[in-house]
Parts: sequence; structure tokens; C-alpha cells
Amino acid sequence: MMALRERYDHLLSKERPEIVEIVSWAAGNGDRSENGDYIYGRKRMREIDRELAHLSRRMKALRIVDPAQQPDRSRVFFGAQVTIADEDDDERVLTIVGDDEQDASAGRIGWNSPMARALRGASIGDLRTVRLPSGSKEWEIVAIRYD
Repeated sequence: MMALRERYDHLLSKERPEIVEIVSWAAGNGDRSENGDYIYGRKRMREIDRELAHLSRRMKALRIVDPAQQPDRSRVFFGAQVTIADEDDDERVLTIVGDDEQDASAGRIGWNSPMARALRGASIGDLRTVRLPSGSKEWEIVAIRYD
């Protein structure tokens, strides 16, 4: 939610006013049909307005979920921190978060990612096969935590 709010505020208070200023300046330069600054500025302003509308809809639809309130902590649900191991006993720790919060490099995977879909509902000791672009891979659930 915070990242969406920060992006929305940045677009609304910084980028959009800058583009409006450029478009106003370019419009005062005469012929708009061949004015690159004007044409690009108007195009960029439409992109910003579309993104602002999208972010606004996302923020209205969001629901904050506290993983600590999860009643069934023995299975993988939203907000779970899951330790998984592959066939070579290489372990990874993943946290299942909303799609807007995902950051694979930090171990946060989106709820609708292939890995999260495979892990949903799993218990410790379960084996789950994940179909990835590089092929299928089997993972064992080693631990589940809700912080």
C-alpha cells in the first residue's frame, strides 16, 4: 500500500505539474501540429493520468491483511514466510505478499505468481511441483511462519 501511495503522490505532485508546465510553454510557441514538446507532453500527460487512475482504483480495492491474525498457521496462506528446499537441499525463504508488493530479489513473491499458487494451502513436509519457464521443479515445505 505504501509503495502505491508513494508512486501516486510522486506522479500527482511532481511529474504531472512538470509536464503541465512543459505543455503550457510548448503551446505558447505557436503551431502545435509540429511541436515535439507539445505532442510528447500531451502524450506523457495522458500516460500519467491513466496511471493515476489505475493506482487510485488499486488503493480503493486494497485490503490490509495482518498475517499474525491467521487462524491456521500450519498451512501456507497470504502473508506466510515459507522455507522451501529443492532436491539438492538448497533452501529458500519466501514471503507471500500482494502482487503490488512483490520483489523476488528480497524473497517476496506475489500471491498470483506460479510459485505462490503452487505453495498455497501446503503444510510442512508437503512436496509441490512448480512449473517455471525453465521447466518443472519440485520443492518441499520445510517451515511456515507468520510474523
